[in-house]
Amino acid sequence: MRFAFKTSPQNTTWSDMLAVWKAADDIEVFESGWTFDHFYPIFSDSTGPCLEGWITLTALAQATQRLRVGVLVTGIHYRHPAVLANMAAALDIVSGGRLELGIGAGWNEEESGAYGIELGSIKERFDRFEEACEVLTSLLSKESTTFDGKFYQLKDARNEPKGPQQPHPPICIGGSGEKRTLKITARYAQHWNFVGGPPEEFARKRDVLAGHCADIGRDPNEIMLSSHVRLDPERNYGKVVEEAAALGKEGLDLAIIYLPPPYDPAVLEPLANEIRASGLLNS
Repeated sequence: MRFAFKTSPQNTTWSDMLAVWKAADDIEVFESGWTFDHFYPIFSDSTGPCLEGWITLTALAQATQRLRVGVLVTGIHYRHPAVLANMAAALDIVSGGRLELGIGAGWNEEESGAYGIELGSIKERFDRFEEACEVLTSLLSKESTTFDGKFYQLKDARNEPKGPQQPHPPICIGGSGEKRTLKITARYAQHWNFVGGPPEEFARKRDVLAGHCADIGRDPNEIMLSSHVRLDPERNYGKVVEEAAALGKEGLDLAIIYLPPPYDPAVLEPLANEIRASGLLNS
């Protein structure tokens, strides 16, 4: 198993986030760091502070040298996929090939409605998402892209320069919907993120994903499996490692530990020590 951390840029300050990432960059246990893509805080007071995820991630990439970096995950309806493809290529370049491209169909009705950004019905969200995946992968890997869809139309569109990761940065799709999300993941992703939950639920979704892969003749082992695992405010390091271990028994590759605010780099070394002592890094 491998381990990462996530600092949602909500209810925090830039300086606190920066301190955590700079400290984590020196701790080999953590292979990657993640932000999120919301404009309002989620699952808390939505009137609180929230930094924009991609701008924040770009600055964090410049402040680090080793960590892989990603947004878990980008709401596809907030930015045209051609714009996002240019953003991703640029960040892959400035990070020296460390970008993980996290994307999802979008779900937050509050912020979408407040900003006048169309979210649409469930079907529309996933129809849009599927088109966006095709547009993104094409713009990130091909010389030019022509696409005529319901939501997006491109004509001889270019995206230069492309990033160092070929054919494109790994695409991480987050979500657990069995009919659309996991089917789209099987076709387009190199990484699937389970939002979090009990091992038996993870195992069931894993098997559904494998079934979708079989339907199109893809080896499911080509897709890395990750899950959020939450560190509680009491900093119960043993508990979070136990939860990761239980998911690991069901095939989890990467545990992404959701750190609680206020962010403090002092949590990292005790957490890393607990992970080292568990033996999971070698399992």
